[in-house]
Amino acid sequence: MIEVKNVSMSFRISQDRIQSIKEYLVALIKGKLKYKDFWALRDVSFSVHPGEVLGIIGHNGAGKSTVLKVISGILKPTSGSVSVHGNIVPMLELGSGFDFDLTGRENIFLNGAILGYSRKFLNEKYDDIVAFSELGEFIEMPIRNYSSGMLMRLAFSIATVVNPEILIVDEILAVGDESFQRKSRQRMMELMSGGTTVLFVSHSLEQIREMCDRVLWLDHGQVKMIGEAQEVCDAYQI
Repeated sequence: MIEVKNVSMSFRISQDRIQSIKEYLVALIKGKLKYKDFWALRDVSFSVHPGEVLGIIGHNGAGKSTVLKVISGILKPTSGSVSVHGNIVPMLELGSGFDFDLTGRENIFLNGAILGYSRKFLNEKYDDIVAFSELGEFIEMPIRNYSSGMLMRLAFSIATVVNPEILIVDEILAVGDESFQRKSRQRMMELMSGGTTVLFVSHSLEQIREMCDRVLWLDHGQVKMIGEAQEVCDAYQI
C-alpha cells in the first residue's frame, strides 16, 4: 500500500541572528548569509501492507511528523522515493484545511471538499458529523473561538465519516477529554477492522501496543528498529 525507499529530507537553517527583513536583504545582497543543513530523515526505508496498522515512535525531533508529511505529499523528499496506492486522509496539523473565520458548519463543507467528499455526500452525513463531534450549538460559531480540543473533534469527525483507504494520524487520540478519546479510539478500531491502512504516531506506548500490528522506531531521522509492536515497544522502553 505504501513503499518508502531510501528517503532523506534536508532543511536549510540560517545561522545568522537576523531580526528583520531589511537585515536579511542586506545580508543576501552582500552574500553573507550563512546556512547549515539539517537532516530530518536519513535513508529511511519501509513498507506498509494493505489493512496494516503501523505505529511510528521516537523522541521529539526524531522525524516522525516529517515522514508522515512526505508520505502525504506535503513535503517532497530531498532524495529517495515514496509510492502510495490508495487515497490518503491525513490528520496531521491541528486545523489544517480550516478557515478560522468560518463557522464549524461551513468548515465541514470546506474541509470535506478538500478531502474529496461531494457536497451531496456531506449533506447526507452532516448530522452524523455534528453528532460525533459533540459540538452542538457551537457548530454555528466561528472556529477561531474553538479550543484545540474542539478543533480536533471537528477534524476527526469529518475525516473519519467514511472509511478511507489510508489514514495518517499524528497524536490525534491525545486531544480532547477522556470520553472523546475513548470514542475516537473506538472509531479508529472500527476503521482498522474494516480494512483501512493506518499510519499512527503516538507518544503513548499503551496505545501503540493496543492498536498497531508493527512499529517503526525512528531515532535522529534514521530507522532504529522495525518489527512486531510488542518487540519494538519493549526495546524502546529499555
